[in-house]
Amino acid sequence: MEGITPICGYCGQFSKKVSGREIYPHRPDLFKKTFYSCQSCDAYVGCHKGTDKPMGRLANAQLRAEKSNAHSAFDKIWRNGHMKRQDAYKWLAKKLGINGRDCHIGMFDVETCKKVVRISQNHLSTLQAGVKHG
Repeated sequence: MEGITPICGYCGQFSKKVSGREIYPHRPDLFKKTFYSCQSCDAYVGCHKGTDKPMGRLANAQLRAEKSNAHSAFDKIWRNGHMKRQDAYKWLAKKLGINGRDCHIGMFDVETCKKVVRISQNHLSTLQAGVKHG
């Protein structure tokens, strides 16, 4: 996707490449980061470090919040050593019934992000209860 300007999934218009200064004016640490933004929809996505490649889809405030919730719940599984990161994503893909190559929270919609939270919380609760299951 390098060099391809993402289209906003909300309005269908091309997004605009902007700097972090425009998205996060209060975060000097993000000023040099590249983003794509749709100003009319208040949707944006960051790019992989040093590239113009989006890390996911353009997200409005609701989707950004849900993706943050999904990462917060899911990342505990691999950050706490319950699984290696790669294995955790394979496990999540299986639970969601999707191909592992498509398992990127940055590409998920609101409903899928909510599923990630439920699946992750259930798994962590099961681990805390001392019950193992895949």
